[in-house]
Amino acid sequence: MDKIKENNFVVGIIPARWASTRFPEKMLYKIAGKPLVQHVWERCLHCKNLDKLIIATDEVKIYNTAKEFGAEVLMTSTDHISGTDRIAEALKKIPEATQVINIQGDEPMIEPALIDQLATELILNKNISMVTAANVFSGTTLLNDPNVVKCVINHQGEALFFSRSPLPFQRTPSPSLKLLRHKGIYGYQKTFIEKFVKWEPSALEIAEGLEQLRALENGARIKVIITDDISGGIDTLEQAIELEKQLKKNT
Repeated sequence: MDKIKENNFVVGIIPARWASTRFPEKMLYKIAGKPLVQHVWERCLHCKNLDKLIIATDEVKIYNTAKEFGAEVLMTSTDHISGTDRIAEALKKIPEATQVINIQGDEPMIEPALIDQLATELILNKNISMVTAANVFSGTTLLNDPNVVKCVINHQGEALFFSRSPLPFQRTPSPSLKLLRHKGIYGYQKTFIEKFVKWEPSALEIAEGLEQLRALENGARIKVIITDDISGGIDTLEQAIELEKQLKKNT
């Protein structure tokens, strides 16, 4: 990786906003003695392809806590409507950045290898504006869950669409069809983010509550890496409690 990283500077940014409708103040909720966002940050420390790791937040409580556990932190506006918009503000203070990985602050079990894989994709394929990941799932429970984002891709492994609704609608059984669950991790060329934040929130983005649709509606190509990493985010208190039980079993 060292040779291909010449003239590239990959920044990992963890957007950590304070507000959460389903789980208020979840970024600082302690799981096995550590705030949720600290678990994410510690996983990212194992990445090999990040040249810098930052937490970007809109809340002084998160800022102070992150400083206490040793993270580099940047304060950002409370007005951002998406993590990408928050990252764009943080990037203004990192002029050396060439690529950035948007790592969700509520995914404490994210695989460092997946983060590294996204970084490699961006470095090797400069014609790809944006990269994300998805894993194969089966059954109807997740398919019908609006909290689970689904995606469909073309033969080149690029996104066609993302939705909270069942996707695709299966009028006719398709034996070769693989159902894909979108993972909330993104990588971007820095030059693309600078374009992204100049676009108004799009109609589909607003309807679905999915920022990546702003990119698709403006003609961007989004590469989707199919991964075996099936870790999910923490959206509810119940999920946080369950994760704590799992962590305690493994210690």
